[in-house]
Amino acid sequence: MAETTRLIKKYPNRRLYDTRTSTYITLADVKELVLKHEEFRVVDAKSGEDLTRSILLQIILEEEAGGAPMFTSDLLAQMIRFYGNAMQGMMGQYLENNIMAFTEMQKKLQEQVKHLYGDNAAMSKDLWSQFLNFQGPAMQSMMGAYVEQSQKMFQQMQESIQEQTKKMFGGFQMPAQPPKAAAEKKK
Repeated sequence: MAETTRLIKKYPNRRLYDTRTSTYITLADVKELVLKHEEFRVVDAKSGEDLTRSILLQIILEEEAGGAPMFTSDLLAQMIRFYGNAMQGMMGQYLENNIMAFTEMQKKLQEQVKHLYGDNAAMSKDLWSQFLNFQGPAMQSMMGAYVEQSQKMFQQMQESIQEQTKKMFGGFQMPAQPPKAAAEKKK
């Protein structure tokens, strides 16, 4: 493991131990590490199993249970439906790419504000609030267009995969019905 990656051990009593600072920490402390872009890994103290994803999901769960949730029930239901689906791997990559693109867009906007107004953090926060208040509908419209474009791209990708599958397996005799469905019809 690289020296730059912070190691956090999770003990059976559910406590998290930061090996860099030799102290016990909370999920709130781990959230701070995430916000500061610090690399870390959480492992089970006994087995060495990597628990990083589990801890990150716990933080998301706490955030969703508090204040203003980011995910609607419909979105969460849709995400659950992708588990076990043939498209599960592609959906994870799709979501990751979209979040990275959104993050990059946000970073560029912040750099432009910093270039215009310098390092005045208070003013910068006020500007972001004002910008989002006035430009919210425009941003939503832009994001809506982006989502629509992404949907079209995803649809084209699905159609392309279906066509490639037909070409690859075109020589094979496909049953008219899946065997399980045919057996259930006979009953």
